[in-house]
Amino acid sequence: MSNEQWTEAGKAVTALILDVFRLNGRLQLAGDRLVAELGLTSARWQILGAIAYAEQPESVAWHARAMGVHRQGVQRIVNELEREGVLEFQLNPNHKRAHLVALTPKGQKLFDEAIAIQIPWVNDLARGLSSDDIAATQEIVALLKKRLQKTL
Repeated sequence: MSNEQWTEAGKAVTALILDVFRLNGRLQLAGDRLVAELGLTSARWQILGAIAYAEQPESVAWHARAMGVHRQGVQRIVNELEREGVLEFQLNPNHKRAHLVALTPKGQKLFDEAIAIQIPWVNDLARGLSSDDIAATQEIVALLKKRLQKTL
């Protein structure tokens, strides 16, 4: 067993990590409830959002890397959404087998409906929080994410 002890910052980041894990679980539950009437889950919604906010159609592998999740899980959901007419595959000029993924008009409508539900929910969630505090938190999360990406 190591004699090494946490620094004060190490203790604080450990507590933050545990809170982020708990927050993630609650966000997934809340997201599932929020968009259930649309036939979505948090996982499906997250993938729709990644595709909707991408500057151009990208491959499943690209989206999985950007979201920090396994490609196989994204591929499974993308395949389901493609069968439902929500997403479409497009030819990728840079890779013969890794097709690009894009929203269909049906998918864009579904995503817009989810966002219309999300806006009042997130505005209520953000009530009383300052933009500066949110920005500072986001900077810390982005820095930790960047440091983790270097180790993976």
